[in-house]
Amino acid sequence: MTAEAPAGRSDARLARLSLNQRTCAEWSLREAIDGCVRAGLPSIGLWREPVAEVGLATARRWVRDAGLRVSSVCRGGFLTGPEGAERRAAIDSNRAAIEETATLDAATLVLVPGGLPDGDRDLDAARARFLDGVAELVPVAQEHGVLLAIEPMHPIFAADRGVISTLAQALDLAEQFPAETVGVVVDTFHLWWEPGVEQQIARAAGRIASYQISDWITPLPPDALLSRGMMGDGHIDFARFTEWVNRAGYAGDIEVEIFNADLWATPGEEVVATIARRYLDLVQPHADR
Repeated sequence: MTAEAPAGRSDARLARLSLNQRTCAEWSLREAIDGCVRAGLPSIGLWREPVAEVGLATARRWVRDAGLRVSSVCRGGFLTGPEGAERRAAIDSNRAAIEETATLDAATLVLVPGGLPDGDRDLDAARARFLDGVAELVPVAQEHGVLLAIEPMHPIFAADRGVISTLAQALDLAEQFPAETVGVVVDTFHLWWEPGVEQQIARAAGRIASYQISDWITPLPPDALLSRGMMGDGHIDFARFTEWVNRAGYAGDIEVEIFNADLWATPGEEVVATIARRYLDLVQPHADR
């Protein structure tokens, strides 16, 4: 990847841009925070594991002292297992994630639904168990003022990671709960292919908890999980997607989340500089109309 010059700390056009930690996976939490500050990014999407490495109180202090917002916390979910010890452990983990999200002054906890349990082929039952799990967590989320954000995932991940594949499916679930407690993630990588997605984004008005961006690149690498690309390197029309999200009333952070081995091997400073430039070229002009 060729490095591009950073936009600069004084560029007000970056006011909604957020770096999801996994985009610069080789960075520690301290390095990610410092990298955001140097590049003039006002927001960061945190992952629970790097936060746990330094401790919740330390992470909170570092983010506050840096003057950053937390656009989202990743992740909760994985609630498709049958009743038993493993499911109870998953519920407990999600309860802890909600409390951590509140402590970090973040509004949104991203829920990855989970895949099929080993040997299970019943997608409908797995989706029903995910819904039951969300219902169990709603009172906890309400108590802590946290928004649970259901993330629909591309169908290639339905078996092992996300049995909710479309925004329409995610909204069918979210709409069973108050909008201030359960929303949805609009992620370009996962949803760009969905028939009627423009109409579903309009339907999601008032429930879009997070707008995440990365590109769909081809050919896909052997590990599909690492198949996200830098904006502009693939097939997604970010202008239209962003305009749809904007028309739905979403005015929150726009979070860049890219899982890509080549990107992870690139110095974080170069990655963030490219993110800022691509954001300004492809996304920001359509986000603030």
